[in-house]
Amino acid sequence: MIKSSQMYTREIQAPIASPIQDGVPLFGTWNRAFEKVDLQEIHRPFRYPVPRWVKGLRIKEWECFSAHDDKFALEALFCNVKFYRMAQVLLYDKENDKKFLFRKIKPGTGWHLPQNLANASVDGYSSHFYFRIHSWLDAGTIRLDINVEATRRHPSLTIHLAYNVSSQDVTPMAVSLGITGQRSMYAYKALAPVRGDMVLGGRHIGLKQDTCSGFFCDYKGYFPYRMHTTICSAIGFDEENRRFGFNIAENQTRETNKNNENALWVNGQLTPLPPVLITQPGGPEAGWVIQDVEGMVDLTFTPKEQNKNGMNLIFTHAELNFPMGYYNGMLMNSEGKKIQIKNIFGIGEKLYLRV
Repeated sequence: MIKSSQMYTREIQAPIASPIQDGVPLFGTWNRAFEKVDLQEIHRPFRYPVPRWVKGLRIKEWECFSAHDDKFALEALFCNVKFYRMAQVLLYDKENDKKFLFRKIKPGTGWHLPQNLANASVDGYSSHFYFRIHSWLDAGTIRLDINVEATRRHPSLTIHLAYNVSSQDVTPMAVSLGITGQRSMYAYKALAPVRGDMVLGGRHIGLKQDTCSGFFCDYKGYFPYRMHTTICSAIGFDEENRRFGFNIAENQTRETNKNNENALWVNGQLTPLPPVLITQPGGPEAGWVIQDVEGMVDLTFTPKEQNKNGMNLIFTHAELNFPMGYYNGMLMNSEGKKIQIKNIFGIGEKLYLRV
C-alpha cells in the first residue's frame, strides 16, 4: 500500500432532480436520491442512432438488499438484464453454519424497477415465489417482502423487512459515473437500521434495528456488453458500538479518482472512499486483498462459505462468485480517524456478464 501525503476527498454536490440534463449525463456524487433516473433521456448513447426499444434492451438494472445481525446474514438480489430477469435470496445461519439459497430466472423483460425511489413499488410472481419492493423515501422507509414456498429441495421462507432510511439516521450516496462516450451508470446506496421478521421452515427469526443493519442499493446503467465487476461489502458495529458498513466496487467506469461508488458509513455519516484495486491471488475462493493508494483502504477478505452460479446460452454468459466471509484491516473516515476492521462478516462478489 502506498500512502499519499494528502487524504482523498470527493466533492458531494448539491441535490439535483436528475443525473441527466438536456440529454447529457452529469457525473458526480450526491447525498440525496434523484427525483428520477431515466437513462433513455440520454441523447445518442451509441455512436449511431438506434430505436428507443434497442436502447432499452441495453440498460441493465438491479436492486440488492442485505440484512445482518449477530446470528444471520441475508443477501437478496433482483435484476433485470432485459433478456431475462433473476431473483436470488441467500440466508446464512452463522451459528449453525447453514444456508438457504433460492434462485429464480425468467426469460424476458417482465417487471421493471422504478425510475424514482420517493414512492414506488415493484413486485414479481412466479411458481413458488413472490416478492414486493416498496421504495418509500418520502416516508423514510424501504420495505421488502419475499415468500418462497416449500419444495422437495428447500423449506419455505417468508421475509418482511423495513429499512429505516429517514434523513436523521442515514446519509445515502447517489452517484452518476461515466462508462464510455455518453453511456453512464447510476447507483444509490444507503446503510440503514433494519427491523422485521423472517420465517424459515416454521422457525421464526426476529430482527431488531438496534442490532441489525443492512444495505439497500439501486443500480441502472448502459453497462458494457462484457461486464466485469467486483464488490466488497460488510456491515457491523465497531469497538465503540457504532453502526458502520462499507461498500466498495472495482468496475469499468472511467475517471474513478474523481468519481466512483465506494463509501464508508459510521453512525450514518458518509465518507466517500477512493478507487481501489481488488486482487485475488488464489482466485475468488481464496483470500482477497483490497487496497487504495491513499492510505484509506487496507483490507483482506477471507471467504468462509462459497456460493457461485452461472449460465451459458447462445446469447448470454454469466458467472457470479459471491462467497461470504470475514474482513480484517483498516478504513479511514473523512475526519482522518482509522476504523479497525476485525473479523467483520461480509460478502464478496465477482461478476462476469456477457449479454
